Amino acid sequence: MIKLLSHLSYVAITTPDVEASVKFYEEQVGLQVVDRIGGAVYLRCWGDYYRYSVVVVPGDEPALETAAWRTTSPEALEEAVRRLEAEGVDGEWFEGHAIGRAYRFVGPQGHRMTLHWDVEHYVSGADQASIYPDRPARRSSHAGAPRQLDHVTIAARDVDAFVEWYVRVLGFRFMARTVLDEAPISVFSVLTTNEKSHDLGVVLDGSDRDGRINHYAFWVDTREELLIAADVLMENGTPIEYGPNIHGIGEQTFLYYREPSSLRIELNTGGYRNYVPDWEANTWRPSQGSNNFYRNGAMPMSMTESFPPANGPSATEEGVPDEIKEALLNPYAVQGRG
Repeated sequence: MIKLLSHLSYVAITTPDVEASVKFYEEQVGLQVVDRIGGAVYLRCWGDYYRYSVVVVPGDEPALETAAWRTTSPEALEEAVRRLEAEGVDGEWFEGHAIGRAYRFVGPQGHRMTLHWDVEHYVSGADQASIYPDRPARRSSHAGAPRQLDHVTIAARDVDAFVEWYVRVLGFRFMARTVLDEAPISVFSVLTTNEKSHDLGVVLDGSDRDGRINHYAFWVDTREELLIAADVLMENGTPIEYGPNIHGIGEQTFLYYREPSSLRIELNTGGYRNYVPDWEANTWRPSQGSNNFYRNGAMPMSMTESFPPANGPSATEEGVPDEIKEALLNPYAVQGRG
């Protein structure tokens, strides 16, 4: 059976103030602007192998414009499109900047996705060439700058149905999930296209709005760099929303913060690599530390917000029994109960 997808290649996000977001990415995160085309700004991390990994696009509110996935071959791209269209997906081919012929579609819960094979590899100028021949450019001099894009986490009304579709149609590997201690409700799952614990996450969305994003994430090499990045953000007046801490699922050290549009960004490092072809996904409970393995504090309510803002109540605000809210936001309270 052909392996269809290789990895997440870029995310495109919308923001009401493109220049404010771009300034933030340059000055506080450490990304580099490589192109400006028709109002869109293309940025890259110092270790990204392709021309860009983040696109900032004008929009009325913070949202996911698309998450793009590179296929494993030209043939895999054609096969992926064949499978999508067999599912009744009405996508379209287009010519993308530095990715050539690509296919965009909307998944069954409203998330815009892009598939491509062709890509322009980044080639630095002589003044930015690395002494490591395998690096596309030298390490950034910006303290705590991420090496590369890592993953995207979307919000969906039915987590299990989302996982089933992306595994069956596009060949994602299902790696782990979280089910509440006090109710049989799936609130989080992770999928991957490669050996990482995940490059696609999905959280429960209790709103009535399709296609929302919870966050996207960058990668740094070490915990020390993650802590330095936190220091840089706070020194510049950007608060840390959650972390640093460690996820049980995936085992990454993490921190979360917001860019000027209010969109959430994660920075992470560490974690495991999983090469097992017949891996069986484990079911975690929040009380086991699926989100915070140290179990030394509750996730803040703000972390349940996804983007764009919901039209209706979120899963943690209205329409959910109080005991489920408590389990989701303060899972450690269930420890010691009979």
